[in-house]
Amino acid sequence: MKQQLPESVVLLERGWLSSNNVLICGRHGCALVDSGYATHAGQTLALVEAALHGRPLDLLLNTHLHSDHCGGNAALQAAFPALQTHIPPGLARHVRDWDAEALTYAPTGQTCPPFGFDGLLQPGTEITLGDTAWQVHAAPGHDTHSVILFEPASRVLISADALWERGFGVVFPELEGEDAFAEVGETLDLIASLSPATVIPGHGAVFTGVDAAIAYARERLEGFVAQPARHVRHAAKVLLKFKLLELQSAPLDRFIDWAHTTPYFALMHRVHAVDAALPQWVETLLAELERAGAARREGTLILNVG
Repeated sequence: MKQQLPESVVLLERGWLSSNNVLICGRHGCALVDSGYATHAGQTLALVEAALHGRPLDLLLNTHLHSDHCGGNAALQAAFPALQTHIPPGLARHVRDWDAEALTYAPTGQTCPPFGFDGLLQPGTEITLGDTAWQVHAAPGHDTHSVILFEPASRVLISADALWERGFGVVFPELEGEDAFAEVGETLDLIASLSPATVIPGHGAVFTGVDAAIAYARERLEGFVAQPARHVRHAAKVLLKFKLLELQSAPLDRFIDWAHTTPYFALMHRVHAVDAALPQWVETLLAELERAGAARREGTLILNVG
């Protein structure tokens, strides 16, 4: 049985195009952790307003600045003019100057409307959410600048994409040719040292079998370290599935054109010397998604499944 979250914590579990949203309310205000993807911003706003029961939203936090975690920021800021927004410090200057290249939105072919921020989530500090102090911890690996949030009294961890019940998020720095698998392992060590009782992941349901989840994540990481090409292939399918979730359906040629014009996809193909031309690689990856039940092909049309 899933452990109940503290009464002050409400999880708005989302589909995989948008990250989960975590609403934490107390006597002194309400805070939201992560805001989902831009195309779901209207749904995010409706869900948050319903969960607030007429209260204002006072604080918005982003665990990291991938488009599926902060794509609803602009809509929430427009709806709640007094809203304060806090982000991790690593990319703050690029948010201030709004550099869609440095923030990876342009290179990944994803959407994120510009937003501002008011404060920084500094690792090693605490922040009051609701009426409780939450620890801010650096959690590099999936994203160099990601943080996770831990409340030691209830032992609840908001793990973002550093730990899911079955794995963790794509290790994006590795796709750029940087060594980041070791950071994933160090972040898993950190989570184990915190000994959370309950984890709210960036995607998927709340879970309590933390030791088993960490063991599974370590095994998956070891497989990627032993065969980095597996991780690249996995990451490429994740990016294609993300686009399919956004579009729901599109002709095969559109996916091939998208791959050609999406710098991150071309970078993976080039840096990791994939032994196939880009169009053939995309077709092969889409076929693998189809065999896995994550896509369906009708003639030249690719349809989302699941």
